[in-house]
Amino acid sequence: DNAAAAAAEVVPSSSSSSSSCSSSSSSSTSTTTATAITLVYANMLGSATAGIIARICTHPLDTAKARVQANSNSHSVAGISSTVAKKKNAMIYRGPLDVLLKTARTEGLSGLYRGFGAVVVGGTPGTVLYLTSYDWAKQQLAQITSASSTTTTTMQSSKAQDFAIHFSAGMFAEAVACVIYVPVDVVKERLQVQHHQRVSITTATTGQQSTATPPTTTPQYYKSSWHAVQSMWRTEGLASLYKGYGATLLSFGTYSGLFFVLYEQLVEQLQHYHHLSTRDEVPFAGTLFCSCTAGAAASWITSPLDMAKLRLQIQRQRQQSTTTTTQQPHNTKVLYQTVWDCLVHAYRHEGGVKGLFRGAWARVLHFAPATTVTITSYEMCRSWFAKALLPAAAAGGDG
Repeated sequence: DNAAAAAAEVVPSSSSSSSSCSSSSSSSTSTTTATAITLVYANMLGSATAGIIARICTHPLDTAKARVQANSNSHSVAGISSTVAKKKNAMIYRGPLDVLLKTARTEGLSGLYRGFGAVVVGGTPGTVLYLTSYDWAKQQLAQITSASSTTTTTMQSSKAQDFAIHFSAGMFAEAVACVIYVPVDVVKERLQVQHHQRVSITTATTGQQSTATPPTTTPQYYKSSWHAVQSMWRTEGLASLYKGYGATLLSFGTYSGLFFVLYEQLVEQLQHYHHLSTRDEVPFAGTLFCSCTAGAAASWITSPLDMAKLRLQIQRQRQQSTTTTTQQPHNTKVLYQTVWDCLVHAYRHEGGVKGLFRGAWARVLHFAPATTVTITSYEMCRSWFAKALLPAAAAGGDG
């Protein structure tokens, strides 16, 4: 934006002729427009790069989170009771570290990166849409509130406005990005938990642990992300790809709103503390601290919603798995109809508040570094792309 302002100042002060003024004005407008478009491209490239970097670094932690949250004491594996599962030595995880160790030992590196293809192919444009939508919504809301505010606005009301702007912008960004995020999330999570379900079901029903690939007649076991999409479309319809859309929006939307409120406030405090004029001057370590702290806090608070969302998204697969493997129709009952059903079930049958926060540490362990890498990479990458592209844009505008 400083480059845009600098470009606008190129207009000569001389007014010797009307044609000269017209030419200068046209050149300035062209340069400013080119700069604005270039900054949009820089933001898009920066968010895409940040999303890929974050996923490469933290996807195994996401797999651990999914498998921990998929467990429950009363209905731990595809309709098989936990008592039976424990007697038969089914795959039950004690925490995120246990998931990482067991998965690495039994499935190798590929097991830790199950669903990664869906995340990179689908999640990258989702990240672009998410971060650019947030920036756009924040700017629009700031303009609206500044136009309607008066000179008598108190500090308290100003903070309330900031909270409303950042929270609303975060919710809006998530609502837009969920059009892409939800199908990606459903495919990713089913791939992440399917090996755990296969081992658990086989063990609990036969007493023999086996990781052999099931027959091709069991479409719920997916060979790849694309195979998962095809199978779900064919057997469950398009709606299956958007399973838990409302739950995802409630979970991730609340998370995004809280994250950006905390992040923006922390960055603002750092600016005041170091007497910095703009947020671009905040050092890398400061951005790292703000994003990590905000990500950890927001992910912990919204963990029950995320657990409910995941169980809603994978329970259809569990129903199919139980029917195919055990041939016992009475085990195919769908436990959850809504997010509230998931939360009530977890509270009543899984240890109260402890059940609601099952996998909370795994979620923090994933989201804190994932958000940190995403935001810091985004801030750095979009700045780098802007510096690389702006000279070309200025040259094009001058031409």
